[in-house]
Amino acid sequence: MPFNKDIKNNVELFKEVLRVDESFDLVYRTIKIKDRTACLFFIDGFIKDDIFEKIMEFFFRITDEKLLADPYTFSQNCIPYVEVDLTDNVDKLVQNVLSGMILVLIDGFDKGIVIDARTYPQRSVDEPDKDKVLRGSRDGFVETLVSNTALIRRRIRDPQLTVKIFSVGSISKTDVCLCYMDNKVDKKLLEKISNTLKNVKVDSLTMNQESLVEAIYPHKWYNPFPKIKYSERPDSTASSILEGNIVILIDNSPASLILPTSIFDLLEEADDYYFPPFTGTYLRLTRFLVTFATLFLTPVWLLFIKNPDLTPDFLKFLITDEPVNIPIFWQLMLLEIIIDGLRLAALNTPTFINTSLSIIGAIILSEFAVDTGWFSTETLLYMAFVAMANYSQPNFELGYSLKFMRVLLLILTYIFNVWGFVAGIVLIVVLLATNKTVSGKSYLYPLIPFNGKELCRKLIRINMKKAND
Repeated sequence: MPFNKDIKNNVELFKEVLRVDESFDLVYRTIKIKDRTACLFFIDGFIKDDIFEKIMEFFFRITDEKLLADPYTFSQNCIPYVEVDLTDNVDKLVQNVLSGMILVLIDGFDKGIVIDARTYPQRSVDEPDKDKVLRGSRDGFVETLVSNTALIRRRIRDPQLTVKIFSVGSISKTDVCLCYMDNKVDKKLLEKISNTLKNVKVDSLTMNQESLVEAIYPHKWYNPFPKIKYSERPDSTASSILEGNIVILIDNSPASLILPTSIFDLLEEADDYYFPPFTGTYLRLTRFLVTFATLFLTPVWLLFIKNPDLTPDFLKFLITDEPVNIPIFWQLMLLEIIIDGLRLAALNTPTFINTSLSIIGAIILSEFAVDTGWFSTETLLYMAFVAMANYSQPNFELGYSLKFMRVLLLILTYIFNVWGFVAGIVLIVVLLATNKTVSGKSYLYPLIPFNGKELCRKLIRINMKKAND
C-alpha cells in the first residue's frame, strides 16, 4: 500500500508495517489540527516530553486554513522545532520512527513530516577507564552517536571537518559515521571505505565496531596484529583526524575506529602529548622498551635455562637452581592461561569485592604456589612483570598479539632450542613486514620503507610547533 493523501490509508499502512498493536512502546496518537485529522507515530522513551508538549500546543492553536495548504507551508510555519524533514518514502519513514523520531501524518498531505525530537538514554561523558591520562581532558565517548560527533566538533572548528553518515545492517540499520578532514584525507581510501559501507552485506552490527570491522575488512586469521586503532578519547580521535586519518563512529559504541594504523600508531598514547617534549619522549621510549620486554623476557629466560653455556656471565643469576616438579616451559604456559583466567574473573566480579579477590588470587599464586611446588619464584616474578607490563601500552588488541607471539616463541624454543628461538624471531618479523594497513601501506612504516624524518617523529616527541611546520 503506497503513501497517499488519504489519512485512513496511511494510518493503516504504518500501523501494519510498524506492528503497533504488538509492541506496547510503539505509540500512535490521533488528533485534530483545525478541521483535519492527523496522526502521530513515535516510540515511547525516545521522545522529549516537554518538546512534544510544546509541539502539540502549536498544533492545537492553528486556526488559519492557509497554513494547511501543503506539507511545506505547514512545516515552515507550524512546527517550532529545528530538525524537520518531509518525504513520501515509506521505508525511510519507518526507519525514522524506529530511530526515535516523530512521524506526523495529516489528511490531504502527500508527504509524511518527520520531527527529530528524540533523546537517547546515555551515561555521562566521563573519562574512559582504559584510556586514562595523567594530565589532559577527562571526557570520553559514550554510546550516543550525536554526542560523540559533538565532542569532536568541539575540538575541530573547521568547515573542512566532514561527518558523513551511513546506515549499515539490513535489520539493525545502525548509524555509522565517517569523520575526516576533506583537505587532508586520502581520497582513494575514503572512496574505498565509503563504497564498502554502502555495499556491506550484514544483517546487524550486534557487536558494534567488531562486527563492522569484520564485515568491511576480513583480515588473515593467522596474522593477529591489529590494523585498526580503537580509542574512547575525543582528544586522541580529533588529533588523528587532523593528521589525515579516517575515523569511524558507530551508534551504541563508545569507541572510535582510527585508520589507517601502523604498529607505531598503536604504541602512541595521549600522555605523550600532554607533557613537554622531553618528558613525552621518555614516556614513549619507556613504553617501547617495556613492550619489547613483554615479548622477549620469558622466551630468552627459557633459552638461557636450556643453554647455560650460552648465558653471559653477568646474567648467570637468571638460571634457577631450585628443584622443580614441573618443567619451566609448562610453568610459563600454565601461568599464561591462569593470568588470562584471573583477568576474566576480575571483569565478571562485582566491583565491591574485586579488590579482595584480586589480593586472594595473588597470595594463592605466589606463596602457596611456590610452597606446593607448582611454580618457582623466578617463574612467578617474570610472569608477574609480563602481566603488569601489558598495561603499559594502551592497545588491548596489540597486547594479545604480543602474547600470541610470546607463546609461539616459547613453544619453538622449547622444541627446537636455539634454532627454534631464531625461527620464532624470523617469523614475527615476517608477519610484521608482510602485514599491510587498511590503505595497503607497510605496517612498519616509517621503518619499512625507511623514512628517517618520520621515524624520528614516531620515536621522539618533538615540539608541536615544529611538527606543524
